Amino acid sequence: MLRRIVQASFLIIGGTLGIFLIPEVLTLMKIDDIVFINNPYITAVLGAIIFYFITFWAIDYVVNFVKWVEESLIRTPVTDVLFGSFGLVLGLFVAFLIGFALNAIEVPVVNTVAPILLTLLFGYLGFQVGMKKRDELLSLFPNRTTKKKHNEEEPDNPAKNTLKILDTSVIIDGRIADICQTGFLEGTIVIPRFVLEELQHIADSSDVLKRNRGRRGLDILNRIQKELTINVEIHEQDFEDVQEVDSKLVKLAQLTDGVVVTNDFNLNKVCEFQSVAVLNINDLANAVKPVVLPGEEMNVQVIKDGKEHHQGVAYLDDGTMIVVEDGREFIGKRIDVLVTSVLQTSAGRMIFAKPKLLEKAL
Repeated sequence: MLRRIVQASFLIIGGTLGIFLIPEVLTLMKIDDIVFINNPYITAVLGAIIFYFITFWAIDYVVNFVKWVEESLIRTPVTDVLFGSFGLVLGLFVAFLIGFALNAIEVPVVNTVAPILLTLLFGYLGFQVGMKKRDELLSLFPNRTTKKKHNEEEPDNPAKNTLKILDTSVIIDGRIADICQTGFLEGTIVIPRFVLEELQHIADSSDVLKRNRGRRGLDILNRIQKELTINVEIHEQDFEDVQEVDSKLVKLAQLTDGVVVTNDFNLNKVCEFQSVAVLNINDLANAVKPVVLPGEEMNVQVIKDGKEHHQGVAYLDDGTMIVVEDGREFIGKRIDVLVTSVLQTSAGRMIFAKPKLLEKAL
């Protein structure tokens, strides 16, 4: 879409310049007597064609520049943009007044160059002063004092102002709604438009399992938005040059200084690698599980074979896997085991144990 807008702008500029400049060129070349060429409609078309071919070389530079400006404005606080724009307008007005006064000086160089220099100088100074003096300008408003006193009574918590960006997996998982309900997750919950589209695509899948997962995710979003008091926003920005949803999430978090909330182990690692803040609810679930130390006794039911020879596998009520050495012969039975070691990662927790009966026999 942006490329088409840039191309259309080039065509309009080319057509406009063609009307005014091509007749001058024809006059210099002494062929202005050719009526067919020296026609406003023909010169406009010629100018548009010339600039159309220029777009093949210049469009990538223009598009990249516009995207850079867009990303810079998104990262900049809204107060900086507002007061910077106010300062810019004021600076341009001052430049216009000075330039108007200089017109009285009948020096062609001064009349031509000075307004351009004044516009650039005072426009830049106005923007910088307006942006850097925003706090002093805000203090001029009466409501600012009341708000300041309120902030002194209630210290600002940065966590409350941080955007929490949900990915598809954590929405489908469903535990995020309970976490929000308990108040452990503060700030604004952000649902990117591209994540919502992915959920809708999953919910429309021909595969029954995928369709149920997608519909569950949409139900969870409706619950968060309608039943919980937490602030929820739909973020409309998309990144057309990025295909993967996970990559879009990381880029959005970088632009907004937000935090990615996920239970995807791989996305967790990508965020850490790119220095993006991430909250993994599996880490939270592991953190609130009862601590198990080597040497403790547990009573478990061995339910299946393990991967290694003579191993048995049991599970705690929270789903934690227990690998029981030499536990294959106890499949279907409840036995007492001794914990030998615990392995805990972002992907989950695994407990290794051995039957207490064998320990007594030794």
